[in-house]
Amino acid sequence: MFEGIMIVWFLLTGLSLIFAIYDLASNTPVSWVQKLAWILVIAYTGPIGLFVFLMACRSPGPGLHDVFTKATWKQGVNSEMHCLAGDATGIIICAVILSFFALSPGIDLVLEYATAWIVGLFIFQALMMLDMFDNNYMKAVRRTVFVETVSMNMVMVGMIPVMVVLLHEFPESDDPGHASFWFRMSMGAVVGGLTGFPINWWLVSKGLKHGCMTIPEKGQDKSSENAMHDHSEHEMKDHEHMNHEDMDHDMNMSGDMAGCHGMNMPTLPGLQQAAWIIGTFVLLGIAVWITILFAPITF
Repeated sequence: MFEGIMIVWFLLTGLSLIFAIYDLASNTPVSWVQKLAWILVIAYTGPIGLFVFLMACRSPGPGLHDVFTKATWKQGVNSEMHCLAGDATGIIICAVILSFFALSPGIDLVLEYATAWIVGLFIFQALMMLDMFDNNYMKAVRRTVFVETVSMNMVMVGMIPVMVVLLHEFPESDDPGHASFWFRMSMGAVVGGLTGFPINWWLVSKGLKHGCMTIPEKGQDKSSENAMHDHSEHEMKDHEHMNHEDMDHDMNMSGDMAGCHGMNMPTLPGLQQAAWIIGTFVLLGIAVWITILFAPITF
């Protein structure tokens, strides 16, 4: 029964990935960063990820992508893709490496968390967002630590329980050479995507994180290109209470990161950031505690 479910899942995942790659290469006008994030997420979450892509990102037709993705919840979904892609990739890489060592499950989790945070922050949040921060890598790292940490913690609220419980029920899923390992990671990414969405929606709604990045389509004239600024301006215009009235809404559409170059995104005061980070760690701790009730985690 379980093997049959995995066969169907991997088959649907393969078909979903083929469709997504074709569409992103030929139809949906987003930056290469967004394309990479969606490809990785759909590789991890299969048909569920494809369904979300169709609902929140895939262009319904020429010149319609910007309007289609304008809704805040869609911006939140597209924002989360960077975090989910980076976190899941970091966890999978670490899990594969750790499979060669006889470490306790608790140590494995700590190392997987650390690797996911490093990959998520230094690659998917900072390195790939350089154009948003004047190509200053260290500035990009500093400005994305908060959003990466709170977003990742909420993703892990869903991923850790699923991965630990499935490992407890199917010990062979600790082996990357076994199909159940990849199924376990996929299910963790699916649930992690669900638990990580609310915080990403909030971050985007407050202008603390970017949303979808539409780029000019072939044959698009300058006036059409300027019209594509609207959804990014919509993300920012309601944040005057954060004392950023001087925020620059005139975003250039040059380079791969079109629509985001030089964007002056607001930040929360340090104490508020600390409070949010602590709050997400508390939720993560509760999730781990509940998990232990069903599948003990030893160190």
